[in-house]
Amino acid sequence: MERNKFIANRLREVFISGHWIANTNYKEQIETINWMEASHKIDNINTISALVFHINYYLVGLIKVLDGGALDISDKYSFDEPKKKLEKDWKNRIDEFLNNAIIFANKVEQLPDEQFDKPFVNEQYGTYLRNIEAVIEHGYYHLGQIVLIKKMIQEKQYRIK
Repeated sequence: MERNKFIANRLREVFISGHWIANTNYKEQIETINWMEASHKIDNINTISALVFHINYYLVGLIKVLDGGALDISDKYSFDEPKKKLEKDWKNRIDEFLNNAIIFANKVEQLPDEQFDKPFVNEQYGTYLRNIEAVIEHGYYHLGQIVLIKKMIQEKQYRIK
């Protein structure tokens, strides 16, 4: 399998349709919770809504780069989610996130093989391959958090009242 197709499929696994690594994916996890659950705060742990915003923030920024734009995202803003108060806002966030995940995977699939070994925007950031693999790893890291938070919410002591 070509490298671009292989990596794009890995992205789809974590975000849209996979079960091989975590036996779940973002789509399965976030489409099965409502706004109250997504925004429920447990101690000092990020909410599910904040984690989805965080991952989507990076997807949006990286899509821009793959489209030839500047890298203008910053870690310090990656959790600055707008305050949402309605179920429809949560549904819109899910739709935007899943759409961006598909767009990103499709753009990675279109990259020529030699692009993966080129510097990503600036040599200090490493290669395209390193940055795209980081999206996968970062994605699984936060997917694990989402699964655990969701379980905690479903437990009696953390149930939404």
